[in-house]
Order: sequence, then structure tokens, then C-alpha cells
Amino acid sequence: MIDLSGKVFVITGGNGGIGLGMAEGIVLSGGEVAVWGRNQDKNAHAVDTLKGLGGHATSRVCDVSDEEQVIESMKATVADHGHIDGLFANAGRGGNKAPFLELELEDWRAVMEVNLDGVFLTLREAGRQLVAQGTGGSLVAVSSTSAIHGAAGNEAYGTAKTALNGLVRALAVGWARYNIRVNSLLPGWTITELASGGYENDKFREATVKRTPVRRWADPAEFRQVGAFLADPSLTYHTGQEVCVDGGYTVF
Repeated sequence: MIDLSGKVFVITGGNGGIGLGMAEGIVLSGGEVAVWGRNQDKNAHAVDTLKGLGGHATSRVCDVSDEEQVIESMKATVADHGHIDGLFANAGRGGNKAPFLELELEDWRAVMEVNLDGVFLTLREAGRQLVAQGTGGSLVAVSSTSAIHGAAGNEAYGTAKTALNGLVRALAVGWARYNIRVNSLLPGWTITELASGGYENDKFREATVKRTPVRRWADPAEFRQVGAFLADPSLTYHTGQEVCVDGGYTVF
């Protein structure tokens, strides 16, 4: 059994989908969670859900693409919980608004602002806090199988998620001296608000299900164990890895 008693983890975008699933896994393993998200109502609902599972949770309204908000949210979280033991950079947004040949630079940068710059900011602030504490910890960037199979029609999203894996490898090497583990999580097709357009499209859903060996999309609750695993402080030798949880999609 994974024991996260006394451990505190920030989860950006933790108010729904995969982020909330991982948050549930952490509190069910005895840990505390700080949910960061832009929607206060969703944040409050997530906190109620986590408390309903017997966990301790707080929330902060935070746009991860806003440097000042990230810095202030980290300060507030440490004030609320006393310290942190890690962070899951999970917040993200959808990709292209238009086909690549028609894509405006502004739209490209809007995706990068959240999916790449936001991860940079949150990992940086979490790293600063962990180094200052001298306690080590676990950092996770949520990438995507789009970083593996090629996201035609969704190039901005796929590019950002691919870049995250390079950042994770660099930080894993650079921060090992501080006992900070850094890994990336690559979820496959999962029933979330962000992916609802694809799931509700019968043709698209059937095509992805046929290519997935387990023949279905994942439920966010299936990431409970994944979140607890990646947070587990006993996994001291596990760093710099891409943990792919996709029902076999990328190997089929």
C-alpha cells in the first residue's frame, strides 16, 4: 500500500478529469491536496469531493499562464499546508482552432502559453520550494500520447506535449542532486471535458476504440492509482521517465 500520510501535493487543473482522479488517489492514500484551477466553482466542488473521501484539501484560483498568479498561489499553498512534497503540472487546454496552414501565430502561442509556459512556471516554483525545504519530492508533468503518435490537425497541442517530455528529462538530471524526482505522465484517450468533442463524435470514438487494445476510453478515476504511484516517496530511483497509461494505444 502507498502511504502518503503527511505529504502535500499541488495539482494544477485538479478540479476535474484526470487531475481530479489523481487528487482522489492521493487523498485515499493519506495525502493532502492543493487544487489549482481557474474556475472557483469547480475548485470548490473538487475540494468537497476530496473531503468526502476523508482527505484534506484546499484550492486556489490560478491561471498557470500568469506568472504572478503561480508565484502567489505557491506562497499561499505553503502557508495553508506548511510545505509541499510535489506538484502535478496537469492544467492544459485544447489545441488548434484551424488547420495548420490557416493557423494564426496568436492561436499557436495561446496553446503554448498554457500547455508549455504554464508547466515551466509551475515546475519552476515547485522546484524552488522543494530546494529551499531540502526535503526532495516528486514533480510530474502531464504530457499526452500525442507526443508519440503524431497529432495531425492538433499540431500546437502535440508540440507542447512533446516539449514537456524534454523538459522533464532535463530537470530529472539537473535536480536529482536535490532528491527531486521528475517524471511525465502520458494519458491515452480519457473521458474528460477537454476531450468531450472527440468522445461524443461517434465516428472518431469508434476509430480510437478499435485501435486501443482494451477497446474503450479510460475513466478519470482510473488515474487514482497512477497519481498515488507517481507521488510515492519510496520510489527514490524512479525519475526522468515517460509513464504511458493508454490501454495499449501507442503500441498497437
